[in-house]
Amino acid sequence: MSKPIWIKNAAQLATLKSDKKGPRTKEEMSDLGLIKNGSIWIENGYIQAVGTTIELEKTYQNNIHYAEIIDASQHLVTPGLVDPHTHVVFGGSREKEFEMRLKGASYMEIMNAGGGIHATTIKTREATKEELLEKTSRRLNSFLEHGVTTVEGKSGYGLNLETELKQLRVMKELQQRHPIDLVPTFMGAHAIPLEYKDHEDEYVNIIIKKMLPVISDEHLAEFIDVFCEKDVFTPEQSEKILEAGKQYHLIPKIHADEIVSLGGAELAAKVGAISAEHLLKTSEKGIKALAQAKTIACLLPATALFLREEAANGRKMIDEGVAVAISTDCNPGSSPTTNMPLVMNLACLNMKLSPAEALTAATFNAACAINRENLIGSLEIGKQADIVLWNVRNYQELQYLFGVNHVKTVWKKGIKVVDR
Repeated sequence: MSKPIWIKNAAQLATLKSDKKGPRTKEEMSDLGLIKNGSIWIENGYIQAVGTTIELEKTYQNNIHYAEIIDASQHLVTPGLVDPHTHVVFGGSREKEFEMRLKGASYMEIMNAGGGIHATTIKTREATKEELLEKTSRRLNSFLEHGVTTVEGKSGYGLNLETELKQLRVMKELQQRHPIDLVPTFMGAHAIPLEYKDHEDEYVNIIIKKMLPVISDEHLAEFIDVFCEKDVFTPEQSEKILEAGKQYHLIPKIHADEIVSLGGAELAAKVGAISAEHLLKTSEKGIKALAQAKTIACLLPATALFLREEAANGRKMIDEGVAVAISTDCNPGSSPTTNMPLVMNLACLNMKLSPAEALTAATFNAACAINRENLIGSLEIGKQADIVLWNVRNYQELQYLFGVNHVKTVWKKGIKVVDR
């Protein structure tokens, strides 16, 4: 049995505690459950008490001499950040495309020329499992350094059974080996493989008939995602894939309305998706559909920045009652970053979220987007002790001093995994 941990004297403790069940919307996203001179008591990896330092000092007065004491004076303490949308397992790199894009090539132009997802697919197919384990582990280390303690990871750079399985098996192994909790999503519908160009429906049937049964038998994924976009998967094909995934007890997600407004948000609502991702071009009708269906909008401000596109309208979505989460979208082509604090900064600057809303979007609502809100996303009794101590005094300063990694200490399940 490990020693108890007592984090005390926090200048500001953002608990994100709320009596509301499910993701937070509208003004709820600004309620951070703040405690001045805050304190947390941790035992065996779980939170036992949260309150002021004076309150916990009284409660645990007979146990304090057994505890490891962390003085958080002059520091902000928050839940560990949660990244609900990444493509963290991949081979190769695409820095040359960055230069092409700066010269005017669009995302779809690069992809249709054999670049983009197809270029990464080739490298991921070529990579051994050991190579993917090593490279992905390094990326997860970087996530930890930036205060992220849980990461969703998608397959989708295989586009054949062998490599999709390889990606998902890498995630399953890293879930056992790495401190970060890695949540797996099957995304064989990330693109149409070049070998099935002009035979798209045949590939859709391969996903449904050949990939899904094996993934289900090996328990390799919790979610299923599809790229519903012009020149990728139509709304009809996307619906067919997502409904098939539901038959295998996979929870649907959807890449929606990133490049054109194709009705992806409406489809997310129709199939009961837990989240819809990207949403740069979502219509007002789509926003209302998300709000009514209680589908979380997972917004990716770093992707919009890297592609030099106008960001999704996060402000309007929140005002219309949509629960918003944010993510790095870590991937080799459109968002090669693990810097979740920067993503929070960009959500404020380019999507007009308030600093409080950005923190909620990166913690509790992000946990809801991967069905983990009962374990993580807030600092409450009984939850995992996934905690970040920041070198700032309050949540406003965290968003104000942008582009800087303010992480001082990170605990994952009560174990110190970063100490800078």
